[in-house]
Amino acid sequence: MRRSAGRDTPSPEEPPAEAAPPNVPGGRQAARPARRRSGPRWLAAAVLLLAVGAAASVCVGSEPSSPAQIWHALFTPSGTTMDVTIRELRWPRTLTGIAAGICLGVAGTLTQGHTRNAVADPGLLGINQGAALAIVAVTAVAGQQLPLVQAVLAFAGALLASVLVFLIGTASRHGQTPVTLVLAGAAVTALCTGLVTGIVLLNAAALDTLRFWQVGSLAVRNDALPAVWPFLLAGLLLALLNIPALNTLALGEDTATSLGTSLLRARCAGIAAITLLAGTAVTLAGPIAFAGLLVPHLARALVGADYRWLVPASAVLGAALLLLADTAGRVIARPGELSVGVVLAVIGAPFFVILARRRKLVTV
Repeated sequence: MRRSAGRDTPSPEEPPAEAAPPNVPGGRQAARPARRRSGPRWLAAAVLLLAVGAAASVCVGSEPSSPAQIWHALFTPSGTTMDVTIRELRWPRTLTGIAAGICLGVAGTLTQGHTRNAVADPGLLGINQGAALAIVAVTAVAGQQLPLVQAVLAFAGALLASVLVFLIGTASRHGQTPVTLVLAGAAVTALCTGLVTGIVLLNAAALDTLRFWQVGSLAVRNDALPAVWPFLLAGLLLALLNIPALNTLALGEDTATSLGTSLLRARCAGIAAITLLAGTAVTLAGPIAFAGLLVPHLARALVGADYRWLVPASAVLGAALLLLADTAGRVIARPGELSVGVVLAVIGAPFFVILARRRKLVTV
């Protein structure tokens, strides 16, 4: 470069770079527009998918039913066999699937957001194994329990396991962080698994109960929904209140703190919401795997990373996915059925492998 008249001029071998204005397409300085995602549009599509899943769940069974029969059974029942089947079996099962799917979808999104781990699900916090330990331990001591009692035990065990994970995670010298939560969750899960294994090896009744409970199905806990809906509503309310904190935490803890977000308060609300929602889901349908992992990624691909749209989309997609998987299990194994846990495991295992191999899919 040669200096002339106090300013830099380019040498002949270095032609000046053409500075394109920011608004000129193809200019070097032009910012590439980000792909816009329409949250309301995709959320409406998810609601439509949920309606289709609910209709299929009510219509499909060992004996198919028409929309007219469904209308007759729900609004003008006359006591026919199909009326009884729809009102006492299929409709409660559909409501259970919607409630459990909402819980799993939102709990999975909150878990991935707070742990900053794209392959995390509610089971990471020891919820499933905590619920299993409570049921198995009481069965070994007091014998076989009624389904509603088992549901309450499952929720209590999940709650205790989550609280224990939180206490261990905050006892670290560096305070409560995503890493300490993950490590504490792994430790509590391993402890509960070991205790469950020891109990079932010594008690046949506990083994039978565990075998029945761990299937993960919408068909066995239809009477639990009236008992747990307050916990479901409380968990959803906490999740909604946690949305602003999740959006700031996605920018990093230092940035979130500088923006006035209390990390302790945000994490406490998040852990409480995850515990209530995942514990409710386990109570309703057992430890269904992969739903809490799959749904947040599907919702994020549709509506983006803004939790104002991500949380509602996860709730709707979770319910739709659970109902469609349950219906598919009834179709595949007719006249019997495959449990929804088995169907989701078949779908979720390949997705988990793809997620681990494709780095661009694991950003939270």
